Amino acid sequence: MPSLIDMRRRIRSVRNTQQITKAMKMISAARLRRSQDRVFNARPYAILLREVIESLAARIASPAHPLLARRPQERLLVLVLSGDRGLCGAFNTNVIRASERFLEEHREQQVELVVVGRKARDYHRRRRAIRQEFLNVFTRLEFTHAQEIAMDVIPYYSEAATDGVYLIYNEFKSVLSQRVVVEQLLPLREFQPPPNRAAAFLKVDYIYEEPPQELYAVLLPKYVESLIFRALVESAAAEHAARMTAMDSATNNAGEMIDHLTLTMNRIRQASITKEIIEVVSGAAAS
Repeated sequence: MPSLIDMRRRIRSVRNTQQITKAMKMISAARLRRSQDRVFNARPYAILLREVIESLAARIASPAHPLLARRPQERLLVLVLSGDRGLCGAFNTNVIRASERFLEEHREQQVELVVVGRKARDYHRRRRAIRQEFLNVFTRLEFTHAQEIAMDVIPYYSEAATDGVYLIYNEFKSVLSQRVVVEQLLPLREFQPPPNRAAAFLKVDYIYEEPPQELYAVLLPKYVESLIFRALVESAAAEHAARMTAMDSATNNAGEMIDHLTLTMNRIRQASITKEIIEVVSGAAAS
C-alpha cells in the first residue's frame, strides 16, 4: 500500500497537469475564435471570386486554361494538411488514415506527396518519399503560405508533370465536429454558370479594363490560391477545436483522478490512525 507522502505527491502531480491542460484549453479557445472568423471571412471571398470568373467565362467564346485541362489520371499529387503539434485528439490521426486510404485506393497510379504540417511529415517520411514539405505554417497562418504552396502546385500541373491534384484536410464543422475531406483541387471544374443564371451574367454589363480572356487567365491561379487558403484556415480552426475539446476532457479526467486519489489517501490515513490507536490500546492493556 502506498504511503501518505506518495499519495500527496501523486495528487500534486495530477493537479499540476490539470492546470496545464486547463491553460491549453483556454489558449485553444481564444485561437479558435480568431480562426473561426477567418473561416467565415474566407468563404464569401471564394464564392464571389468564382462568380466573377463565371461571368468572364460567359463572355469568352471558348474559355481554356492549363488549369482546366483534363488528362487521364496516371500521376497524382496529394496535399496532406496536418498539425505541427499533438495533444489534439484524433485530429492528426484521421488525416493520416485518410491519406493512407487514398494511397491504397490509387496504388496503381504514381502518387506524390506534399505535406503541410510536422505530424504528416514525420509519419510519411518513414514510409515513402515526400516531394515537398511545408512546416510551421499554422504557427502564424497568412495568405502568403497559400501562395507559396500554389506556386509549387500550379506550375507542376500546368507543365503536365501530374494529372491531378488532391487535398486531404480536416474541415471545421463545429467545436465538437471536424470532418475529413478528400477533394480534387486540379483540374478545376468548368466555370460555366448554371443555365438559370447564364442570362443574368450576360445581362449585367461589367466594365473591365483588360480583355476578359486576360482577366480569366490571371484570376484562375488566384482562385486556386483561395481554395488552398480556405483549406488551410479550415484545418487550423479544426485543429484548435479538436485541441480545446481534448484538453477539456483531460482537465475533467484529471479532476476525477484527484477525487479518487484524495479518497484513497483519506482511507490510508484513516487506516494509519486506526493502527496507531490499536497499538496504544494494546500497549496499555499489556502493562
